[in-house]
This record gives sequence, structure tokens and C-alpha cells, in this order.
Amino acid sequence: MKQILPENSSKKSVKLRSVQEKAAVINRLKHIEKQVRGIQSMVENDRYSVEITAINNALNKVGHSLLERHTHHCVANAIKNGNSEKAIDELMKVAQHFSK
Repeated sequence: MKQILPENSSKKSVKLRSVQEKAAVINRLKHIEKQVRGIQSMVENDRYSVEITAINNALNKVGHSLLERHTHHCVANAIKNGNSEKAIDELMKVAQHFSK
């Protein structure tokens, strides 16, 4: 499997997710979308909902899953290829977003 990047992209191709990995992430995101639509409907109908915490937790779980894969593949490869500083800086920026 080869990743297709835009011509002007400075990023290098990386190993794509397996069909099963991709399906799992997409299914999680579809479930989150359904939860969000449920809250939207409740707001439209003036009903109360406590689902927001569940949605935040689900999004964090997806984010951590994507970050873990990125770390194991992209960051690890960058370190092996001598680009550790740049890879670690990028990883720390992403980690900061999760800690907000």
C-alpha cells in the first residue's frame, strides 16, 4: 500500500492503516457522529443531555489511538533516520493539544 500525497507536500509517504484498523477508526467516528446528532436533536427539542462527556471521552480515545500509531510508525522512523529532534518536537506539540 502506498500513500498518495499532494505534489507540494513536504511529508513523506508512510505505511497506511490496515483495512481492519481503518474500519475500526471509521466505526468509532461514526458512533461519535451519531452521539453528536443525538445531542443536537435534544437541544432542538429543549431536552437535557449529559452525553457531552461521553463524546469527549470517545474523541480522546480515537485521538490517542491515532497518536499511538503515529508515534510507533512516523516518530520511530524519523528517529531511526536521524530526524529525532523534529519528530520529538512535533510529538510534544500534539501531546500539548491532548492535555488542554
